[in-house]
Amino acid sequence: MESFKNKVFQATSFVRSKIGQHPHIGLLIGTGLAESLSHMKTAVSVDYRDIPNFPISTVPTHRGALLFGSIRGKRVLAMQGRFHYYEGYSMRDITLPVRVMQLLGVKTLIVLNASGGINPSLNTGDIMVIADHINLTGSNPLIGPNVDEWGPRFPDMTQVYDPKLVSMAEEAALENGIRVQKGVYVGLPGPSLETRAEIRFLKTIGADAVGLSTIPEVIAAAHGGMAILGLSVITNMNLPDDPQPCRVDDIIATAEGAAPRVQAVIEGVIERLPDTCG
Repeated sequence: MESFKNKVFQATSFVRSKIGQHPHIGLLIGTGLAESLSHMKTAVSVDYRDIPNFPISTVPTHRGALLFGSIRGKRVLAMQGRFHYYEGYSMRDITLPVRVMQLLGVKTLIVLNASGGINPSLNTGDIMVIADHINLTGSNPLIGPNVDEWGPRFPDMTQVYDPKLVSMAEEAALENGIRVQKGVYVGLPGPSLETRAEIRFLKTIGADAVGLSTIPEVIAAAHGGMAILGLSVITNMNLPDDPQPCRVDDIIATAEGAAPRVQAVIEGVIERLPDTCG
């Protein structure tokens, strides 16, 4: 654990030297959603490869850049691209950027992802505000010795997605005439997608959408005391009685098509946050 702490401290020191200011908000951008940052006024862009100990994203559309700038007058540190368990990274590696954000002073984290719809009331292209999640990745980034200065040994997860942020997202969507739904996100390790039997099981246990990311970062952020908002773009529907082949190119195209609406919701939420953002 000391080695991991040192990696986090080295990465944090490097990023702090580049941005020179303390960010209010963290943004973690998922597959096909890079354009949701098109209105961000970027002051600094740093390639992941230049940051000590930072993982490198290998997934298409995950650009691998850390951006510092402003959205609606609030200072934002945004990750264009995340890391996944299926890429071979450990849970600690996946959550290292969240720990960097935590040490830089981020108190509000907005996470975006692309997911497959399970609840038939959802439609391809919908934005689902994550109300809760189910961790079926088979692991947890908090396994091992606890870093007490980062958070408690047994963090409470009963309201991991902040109700105030959820309400802000719904208000922002309504203001912009954007349809959003709320639901439960289930995270799997991947990279293979789900069988029909697995989808039936996930539906039975209460999942509305399924994906291969997000949960490790959210657990680390909750451990670190951040207020969290999760937005999931439904890029395909997983209906076991009407199975349709799922192509990654189609998933990316759907996410890209939803990016302007996601951007409007994010900006509406950020506008509603206090200047100190916690």
